[in-house]
Amino acid sequence: MKKINLVPLVAMTVGAAAVLTGCSGSGSAPKDDNTIVIDMWAGSEDDTTALNEQLKIAQEQNPDLKIELRTAPWGDFFTKLTTNMASGNMACVTGMNSGMLSSYTDGFVKLTDEDLKTAGLSKDDFAPGATEILENKGDMYGLPFDVSTMVTYYNEDQLTAAGADLPKAGWSFEDFEATAKKATTGGKYGFGIGMGDFQWQALPIAKSGTQPVTEDGELQIGDSAFTDAAEWYASLVTEQKVAAPVASASDGGWGENQFTSENAAMAVDGTWNAVGYLTNDAGFKAGLAPLPTGANGNLSLVLGSGFGIAETCENKEAALKVMGSLLSKDAQDYVASSGRSYPARAESQPLYFESLDEAYRDQVKAVFDEAFKDVEGQRVSDNWAKVGTFVQPELVSVYNGQADMRTVLETAQKQFSN
Repeated sequence: MKKINLVPLVAMTVGAAAVLTGCSGSGSAPKDDNTIVIDMWAGSEDDTTALNEQLKIAQEQNPDLKIELRTAPWGDFFTKLTTNMASGNMACVTGMNSGMLSSYTDGFVKLTDEDLKTAGLSKDDFAPGATEILENKGDMYGLPFDVSTMVTYYNEDQLTAAGADLPKAGWSFEDFEATAKKATTGGKYGFGIGMGDFQWQALPIAKSGTQPVTEDGELQIGDSAFTDAAEWYASLVTEQKVAAPVASASDGGWGENQFTSENAAMAVDGTWNAVGYLTNDAGFKAGLAPLPTGANGNLSLVLGSGFGIAETCENKEAALKVMGSLLSKDAQDYVASSGRSYPARAESQPLYFESLDEAYRDQVKAVFDEAFKDVEGQRVSDNWAKVGTFVQPELVSVYNGQADMRTVLETAQKQFSN
């Protein structure tokens, strides 16, 4: 998945080196009982400033504790987390992303209602579907600080010039095809085909009404309904010719880049990029709309990141309190009012829209309200990361007509079934 600003709580270092080793309440670098360490992936200076404010809130709410934060870049974070989990050296409060959870459940405590009470939190604090983000096979391993879902972004200038209808709530897949075909003109394409997991899967999931993983965590990427929809998706390039084939497997953000460079009139991407697309550097008038509605409804996934508690944490009660503070109304209000991300806490979400420019505030709110109506938490299988690693490079051959989408998905099903 293309990482632009999926998570606001990216990190800084407070009185320690920016590494993940030696960060737990136990292990090779033990801390005293009043020290709680947080591990989170790192970001920009702006992210550091934002995290400073949230850490300040957590420290004010827990004056008897010392809170330290250790970081690593996104890619390194999970490599080091794997090492720390194996050595029993995870930080008491550890960041986690919905798509990565299945590989790390052994390292996290399964949260109970009593744990939430200790943290000062309730499931009712969060937006519908949000608490599913860090659940796996019915167990909760963490709680989210932000939520996102996939939507359609469009170049209004390009679509209007082509005489195509603009995407809107309730539009169908037939409408989507008609708009893409009209906008494919003058050397430009109607749609930017996706390469990232969420970017390419979003429309097949919406069209089929089926996730590629069952509720109990079994892989079903070879399911006939999902595979049919995925074949349709590939046909946008190979048959309908409304999207350009991908040049290389390294072009992970192909569809999104086609859109921002004005080579494609539409693209599917996450709500986390809404502001960036609407205020694009190219200067075209952009808009957004929910995904098209399929015959089985309009299934979309709620995605995001959050925090969990390490199994090896020696002071679980204190860790829960720190996690609760990071997800408290004060902290979530800060995230929302900064406009950095759409918070998971329901009562804080209106502040996000107030932070936006009036020129597009109403449109974003209307689309978000619609897009988040019937979301389901993303399900992942035990081998989900391996599935993505296998499928993603194969998409280049699929889009270039050298491989068959159904064969690729059926191969993944056989190879990575639990």
